[in-house]
Amino acid sequence: MKPQTGTTDQAPADPAATDDMLATQPIGYWSGLTQAAVTRHLRDAMARIDVTQPQYWVLNRVNGGPEAPGREEVVSQLTPIADGPHEIARVVDQLIHRGWLRIDAGQRLWLTEAGEAARARLRELATEVRAVVHEGISDEEYVAALKVLRRMVANVEGGTPG
Repeated sequence: MKPQTGTTDQAPADPAATDDMLATQPIGYWSGLTQAAVTRHLRDAMARIDVTQPQYWVLNRVNGGPEAPGREEVVSQLTPIADGPHEIARVVDQLIHRGWLRIDAGQRLWLTEAGEAARARLRELATEVRAVVHEGISDEEYVAALKVLRRMVANVEGGTPG
C-alpha cells in the first residue's frame, strides 16, 4: 500500500500493519493499546512488591508540595485519574492503616518514615519501568510523540495544545 499525504482513509485496526500502512491506522486503537500495555506492566511490577499504582499516586501527592495537603484535596485531585469515584479515599485509608501516612487533627496528610521509604522505593521502580518502556526511543522521539498526542486531544476538545 502506497503511503498518502494529507488526510488518509481510516483502515481497520491491524496489529500487523506495516510501516507504510500506519498512517491509516486508528489512533484510538493504538493509544488504547499503549495505555493498557504500559499500565499493566507498571501495575504488575508494583504488585510484586504489594503496592498499587494509586497508592504511589497518593504518596507522591502527599509528598509533592510545600505544605501537607488535606485529605479531601488529595481525593479531589486524584479521583479524575482513578478507576472510580471512591478509589482514592480508600487508598488514603489503606496507607494510613499500613502506617505510610498519618493524618493530623486538621485532616492534613503526612508521610511517615515508612511512607517516605516506600515512596522512594516506588520511584526507583517507576524509573526502571520507564527505562523498559522507553528502550530504543530517544527523548526527541518521545517528545514528538507526546506533542502529536497533545495536538490530537486539542483537536477533538477544541482547545489549543500547551
